Amino acid sequence: MRIRIENHSSASDCFDDFILAKKALGLAEKTLDSYKNHFHATGKFINWNVPIDSIKKKDIDVLISHLRDKGLKSHTIASYLVTIKTFFSWAREQGLSILHVPLYKYEDSIKETYTDEELRLLLKKPNLRQCAFSEYRNWVIINMLLNSGCRAATLRNIKNSDIDLESGICYFRHTKNKKAQVSPLCSEMKHILQEYLRHRKGTDNDYLFPNEFNGQMSENCLTSAIQRYNRARGVNKTSIHLFRHTFARKYLLDCGGNAFTLQKLLGHSTLEMTQKYCEIFNSDILRDYDNLSPLSQIQHSNSKIRIR
Repeated sequence: MRIRIENHSSASDCFDDFILAKKALGLAEKTLDSYKNHFHATGKFINWNVPIDSIKKKDIDVLISHLRDKGLKSHTIASYLVTIKTFFSWAREQGLSILHVPLYKYEDSIKETYTDEELRLLLKKPNLRQCAFSEYRNWVIINMLLNSGCRAATLRNIKNSDIDLESGICYFRHTKNKKAQVSPLCSEMKHILQEYLRHRKGTDNDYLFPNEFNGQMSENCLTSAIQRYNRARGVNKTSIHLFRHTFARKYLLDCGGNAFTLQKLLGHSTLEMTQKYCEIFNSDILRDYDNLSPLSQIQHSNSKIRIR
């Protein structure tokens, strides 16, 4: 005979324990903050103060319905549900709930990237005799993002000592998966960094891209800096993460790169995330398409299409 012990802890209290457990596992503060924001946001539509084992699948369905009625994008709803699913998966492991939360299905959108014309405007080198150091720094940052495809958090944590111009590499010591990574520097990037370090100076322990007080740039500081820089160049797109998408697109389509190398360059733990880029930016589909397109074949053949 099995005896089920009822749990009267509220979902809200259990969520606090969930955050504590995940923090003990070493999850990044940004990930924990994302969990908290999603949980509190959904609290407008579902009562998290009731016992956790009283929450049923229907309550989650009602939550999704409310989120859709509010006009939230499907991708946003999916992000919320990932947090809720992760929380209840942990709760099941702790014997607090038996609820299984399914993932929310949504239409995958085409990842936006910077156009070649926008990149041309952003990559035009400023006049070093006339510009402020911040503009020069931002220009080097743009080049670095397009050289490596790294995340903003990784870029903010690069120090002068992480640049090895002789070997042509940059050490990424702060990554999302907490694994140190070596990123290659192309010849152009080495030349840019060599010149930049002469102007930037500082000690080996200083951050490569500092704020105005020679300290580490905060997330908001970097975001604002790129927004101002892009708009000053006449580019309305201002997302830092778009440079990562742009790197992936150009690497696969324009440079003929492969998925396995791209996985290493982007620092993905598995090929799954990289595969999404490959499915969207598929160079095999575009290659030699003039000889494979039915329209092209018809137009270049001797046959004529008559309109009746």
